[in-house]
Amino acid sequence: MAAPDRRRPSVAGVFYPSDPEILRRKLASIMEKGTPRPAKAVLVPHAGYDYSGRVAGAAYSRVAVTRDVVLVAFHHRGLGARFGVWSGGEWETPLGPVPVAGDLAARLKAACPVLEEDEAGFRGEHSAEVQMPFLQASRSDVRIVPLSVNAWEGGDIGRRELAEFGRALAAAVGDELVVATTDLSHCGVGYDSMLPKGRTAREHASDLDARILDRVKALDVDGFWETLERFRVPMCGVGPTAVFLEYGRARGASSAEVVAYETSADGEPEADRAVGYPGVVVW
Repeated sequence: MAAPDRRRPSVAGVFYPSDPEILRRKLASIMEKGTPRPAKAVLVPHAGYDYSGRVAGAAYSRVAVTRDVVLVAFHHRGLGARFGVWSGGEWETPLGPVPVAGDLAARLKAACPVLEEDEAGFRGEHSAEVQMPFLQASRSDVRIVPLSVNAWEGGDIGRRELAEFGRALAAAVGDELVVATTDLSHCGVGYDSMLPKGRTAREHASDLDARILDRVKALDVDGFWETLERFRVPMCGVGPTAVFLEYGRARGASSAEVVAYETSADGEPEADRAVGYPGVVVW
């Protein structure tokens, strides 16, 4: 079933400002000055801009956003297809509509037969939506192909499929930028990850995230899975991260650069909960 012609914002006014002028000022305040350069892929967070916006802004500021962008997201409640695509129409934001690149979507579907036409994987979900204003601020004529990757369900389920999908994506994508999204550790009150005695949420999240980011920097897929399982790292975007790693390796990269990292508790080190936010680029 084809996706609707238009997706309206779900979290404008909550995760980011709904007023266009306020949103533009917010983006200007969290995106850095500099000369962006071509990149193969970028891994960015998806929390509210007051929390992860600086990290996302730092990553987007460094990469040259191509006209067409492949956006690898997921659904926090696991809704939708295991590998879903929204292949036509446009996505609205307070800054205006972003067209879906139907021609690129068709190319990806031909190369990746597991992709299903899907709307449910994006319904009420913010992981892809919060990327849109950053992309618009980076390039006014940007087009997107949103993918929802929900194949990983824990343990070994979906690992092989994610690897195959990452490699298939690499064979299908040309000069287009791939954007994948995850937040890292969710530690402390309200999360399943309990804090070790004598450790703050910020310290625990930072320690776990350093282990994961060491493997991400090396594009070490096996090491990523081993670290995730051994230390029970409670990150949400496991599927998009696995695709990011496989994609980077399949495109000939041997490493990635961590350009920014923060936790939600950086401004309040004694907070009883913390979430980690990564900004990683494959050049």
